[in-house]
Order: sequence, then C-alpha cells, then structure tokens
Amino acid sequence: MTASTLSEVAKLAGVSPATASRVLNGSARTPAPDIAERVRQAADTLGYIANAQAQALAKSSTGLIGLIVHDIADPYFSAIAQGVQAAARQERRMVLLATTNGTPAEEKDAVAAFAARRAESIVIAGSRSTRSEDARANTELAAELDRYCRNGGRVGVVGQAILGVAETDNYRTIAVPNEQLAQDLARELARTHKGPFVIVAGPEGLTTSDERVMGFQRGLSDAGQPAADVVHVAFNRNGGFDAGIELAWRIKTSGQSAPEQRLCIFASNDVMAIGVAAALRDQGLRIPHDASLAGFDDIQWLRDFRPALSTVSLPLEEIGRLATIAALSDDDGGGPAAVAGSVTLRKSTGSP
Repeated sequence: MTASTLSEVAKLAGVSPATASRVLNGSARTPAPDIAERVRQAADTLGYIANAQAQALAKSSTGLIGLIVHDIADPYFSAIAQGVQAAARQERRMVLLATTNGTPAEEKDAVAAFAARRAESIVIAGSRSTRSEDARANTELAAELDRYCRNGGRVGVVGQAILGVAETDNYRTIAVPNEQLAQDLARELARTHKGPFVIVAGPEGLTTSDERVMGFQRGLSDAGQPAADVVHVAFNRNGGFDAGIELAWRIKTSGQSAPEQRLCIFASNDVMAIGVAAALRDQGLRIPHDASLAGFDDIQWLRDFRPALSTVSLPLEEIGRLATIAALSDDDGGGPAAVAGSVTLRKSTGSP
C-alpha cells in the first residue's frame, strides 16, 4: 500500500502544503485553530504518518536520546536503562538504544550513529578500558564525542569519564564511588570473617573492576588482614562460574573446616557472584557453610537469590535518571555529579 503524502493531506484540507506541514510537523508558526483542525482531520482520513525528519527541522529538535550500554540483558544496565527511559518520558523524549561488547571502538561507532541521526543527547553507561589494545579506540571515541559536543550535542556518562574528554557544560559524568564502597565492604566483612579472602575480578584494565579490586584490598589492609588472592575472568556470569569451579577445587582440596580456614569470596559484580554460587552448588558446596560470598551492585535478580547475597547497593535507576537529566540540562553542573551507595550484609556472608 502506498503511503499518503503531505500534498494529498493539504489538497483534502483545502490548504497549501506549507500550511499542512506547519500543523503536522510541529512548527511554532501555527495557523488558525479551525484550519489546524481541518488539516488533522484530513490526515486522519488518509492515514498520513508524519515524517520525523521534517518534524525535527520544524522544531529544531529531534527529541531523541541515544543510550549506549555494554549489554542490555545484564540487569545492571537494564536498571540504568529504566532510569534513562523514565527521565526521557518525563521530558517528552524518545530513547534509541545501542549495545556494545564493552569496547571503546563500538562505543565510538554508536556515538557516530546517534550524531548522524541528530540525537539531542547521549548517555553512555559502561566501564572504561585502560588496556593497551584499546588505546587507539579510546582516542577515536574521545574525538567523536568532542565533535558531537562542538555541534551542540550533550553527553551524560555513568561511572568513569571517557579517557581524553574534559568536563564541560555539554559533557557531564555521574561518578560511581567504586573504590570507596569496595573498601567499606571489605572492612565490614573483615569484622567477622577471619579466614582468607579471594577476589573474583574482571580482566585487568577494565576500570570498574580495577577500582573495586583496589578498594577491597585497601579495606582488608585497613582491617589488618593480608591481601586477597585475585582471580581474573570475564566480567559476567560465565566468568564467575569459571572462577567458581576453580575455587571449588581449592575449597575441597584444602580440607578447610574451621572458621579461620573458610574462604570469603568477593565477586566484583553481582552477576559474577551468581555465577560463582552456581559453580559451587554444582560441586556440592553450600554458601555460607563452605564459603562466604559477596557481590557488588544489588541488582534486581538478587530478590530471588538464596541465600540472600551480601553486596554493595547502588541506586541504579536513579543513576540512569541523573545521567539523562545531566545530558539534557543547559545548566553548568560544576563538575562531575556523584551518587551514594551502601554496604548491605546478608546471609551469604553469615549475616542474619
């Protein structure tokens, strides 16, 4: 079926195509109410669908927000996306979504695609990479964002600032205090756990994971505990499962029985902790009887996780909302905004 055209709407309404365009594409120059109503009725009769590009030209605004995340299936990112969507709806904006594999190269491509579609603002959620193989892509991502901002675009970033991009009125960071919160978690766990600690971390050079590892080690040091062993795996559920298999073998061969011999495992995000728990369970081990376990983020999946997981609680939806408001606001926020989190101890580390 051939789509109806603006000219056909104008002919049926008895007005010029320019007048029909002003009514249907949202121009500030609107004709008399009776003429506008006649145009709308003609459009309804013909089933006319307005051209989004024409509307953007008429309004000097597309009403689009680009959202870039590593993996929308990950509950950490889906919760942030919910906050972005809520803020966008409140501001009468639409959200376009791009998922990447967590690489700056794919993030650069997503920024370029959103810029080409004249998105008003872009929200980027995901860890930065300091790995040498990503150095060139980091530079290209920074250049793409600089070009976008110089052309009037606005950016809100969750977590760490994009490498090579300075904070400006058009670029805001919502900082997540990963290092401090991981330090607080280690201090709390060390109050009651006297056995060895081990950290299940993402690949070295993944900034979010690195910050959480550094903070947890510092917290153990503050509590007079030796540094934890670190196992580097993929920063996802499968990575946690692989680490859990390795740790299950360690638990079984160590013959640990006394509390001072039992492992306390810190997974640097909750989905990794879920993977660790699944591996231990497959090997016939129980939490917290055979090992204590803690995560980071307090994702929604934990509502159904047993035993209840000790973790660091972050207001993920609020983070998404703040990043969106920062990206849409014309006000100078005076530097990076920060969010607060808290340590939440539950049964997986022996807390009631």
